[in-house]
Amino acid sequence: MQQVSNTIGADAVRPKFAEDSGFHREIKRRVHEYFERTGLSQRDSPRMYLKSAILLLWFAASYALLVFAAATWWQATLLALSLAFATAGIAFCIQHDANHDAYSRHGAINRVMGMTLDVLGASSYVWQWKHNVFHHTYTNLSGADSDLDVGPFARLAPAQPRYPIHRFQQFFMWALYGLFVLHWHLYEDPKQVAAAQISGNRFPRPRGWRLVEFIGGKALFASWVFVVPMLFHSWWVVLLYYAAISVVLSLVLTVIFQLAHCVEEASFPPLPSPTGASLGPWAVHQVENTVNFARGNRLLTWYVGGLNFQIEHHLFPKICHVHYPRLSVIVQTACADFGLRYSAHEGLYGAMRSHWNWLRRMGRPIIIPAPSSLATQ
Repeated sequence: MQQVSNTIGADAVRPKFAEDSGFHREIKRRVHEYFERTGLSQRDSPRMYLKSAILLLWFAASYALLVFAAATWWQATLLALSLAFATAGIAFCIQHDANHDAYSRHGAINRVMGMTLDVLGASSYVWQWKHNVFHHTYTNLSGADSDLDVGPFARLAPAQPRYPIHRFQQFFMWALYGLFVLHWHLYEDPKQVAAAQISGNRFPRPRGWRLVEFIGGKALFASWVFVVPMLFHSWWVVLLYYAAISVVLSLVLTVIFQLAHCVEEASFPPLPSPTGASLGPWAVHQVENTVNFARGNRLLTWYVGGLNFQIEHHLFPKICHVHYPRLSVIVQTACADFGLRYSAHEGLYGAMRSHWNWLRRMGRPIIIPAPSSLATQ
């Protein structure tokens, strides 16, 4: 996953970053010093293993009770909600850290825990390219960051074209967010593997064991989601609850991820032309294009796997998220020392309001000022 320049398609723009101004080197030094001083391990945290056990047991219990024990519609509804939130917790915490190699210093453990994403219906192989490479490298660069590419349905960045329907996107996007998981499960992964492209960026198709994992993961997902439940319940009931769980799961996942980048405080630098000047230093780019939120909410931090500390995550993706609250103090202090803006919303509501405002701003008509009389003479 490291040879980005060799895998992005020749037809895609490959932005270049300026050399480090000293900020990246300094925060790495300070973070290294923190772990040396405390004696803590960057990975293989007992807190992370305990959290994983809790989330996996929560998931297994919710599923077993929903499929084998629920006797009334209200019991099934509560258990379906529980299953949706347990699934989101696994996605936020376990697979996310593992697929960043932040779960353990042992590659085999990261591989196994990263495959929890395959069990949940999405491909860990595709995720590593889409998220780790294209998003983490080219954050908030429209045309390079695949997370900004939602086609004509929404305008998330100033560089994207505006269509009349975007005028109301702050209202209808929430309904589209609810379709995210269904789209991911049934369409996006197979399409991207078949095309060997993600938003115009080429990547190698899975081969060998990775192809077995891709196909096996889809088959395992279909088995526990559809086949087993249909042995005990009517097909239409199973499909109904699958759709309902997918909508809840989609909303939880998309909202948390959108609050870090698609907000008013984040920057959206224009994509430089192939012959144009390079962007600023990579670490500075990450800080300016990422926003934290609700850092003081310990329960939310636990549940979303530290994704409310996205600045720290983007700077140190291979460090387990349980350390992000402490690292945020180090990073914020370093930003102040280097004169960099460190953006963070106090709470969840403020971040959601900022996302709403950003959708509204991006949906407004683009006003091109008329030329002045002097300019036309």
